[in-house]
Amino acid sequence: MSISEVNIDLFRMINDLGKELTALNPIFVFIAEYTIYFIALWLILLLFTRNKMNRVTVLCALISVVFAELLGKLVGQLHFNYQPFVDLADVNKLIEKEVGNSFPSDHTIIFFAVCVTLWMFKKGWGALWLVLAILVGVSRIWVGVHYPADVVTGAIISAIVAIVVYTFVPKLSFVRKLTGANERG
Repeated sequence: MSISEVNIDLFRMINDLGKELTALNPIFVFIAEYTIYFIALWLILLLFTRNKMNRVTVLCALISVVFAELLGKLVGQLHFNYQPFVDLADVNKLIEKEVGNSFPSDHTIIFFAVCVTLWMFKKGWGALWLVLAILVGVSRIWVGVHYPADVVTGAIISAIVAIVVYTFVPKLSFVRKLTGANERG
């Protein structure tokens, strides 16, 4: 069995759940489409707290998103595949999406970049950020707009970028000055 066949089989397994468990479809549509606004709101709230390290966290999350997206675009130039609803028959397509290169998943890149950063800084509930990122990735398959390889690749790119950013960016003196992390209080 080829990698492509495994990718399609995994897609069918997840996407077909939406045909069997139709009561869950609105939940997965919501996760796939609207949780991005909640993560943006959370970052804005963190930015305006009095905790200086929250500002460092937000800056690292934003830097991670930018670099992960750039790397994702580069990887997307090396491999192209249309969304499953274009390539396959009988896809349970639950949201509207423009036809184009679905590799890697931008939503997954954004969520993993932010959620891995939040997890690394141990904000709030830690591992629940990773659960949210995984749910977003699965939701993009459930609603029919991404293959599992699109999601996994986006997650790997973002996790690596977020770990590198977490490791180096907070130590930079201009970042500490910019965010006020050197100040007491």
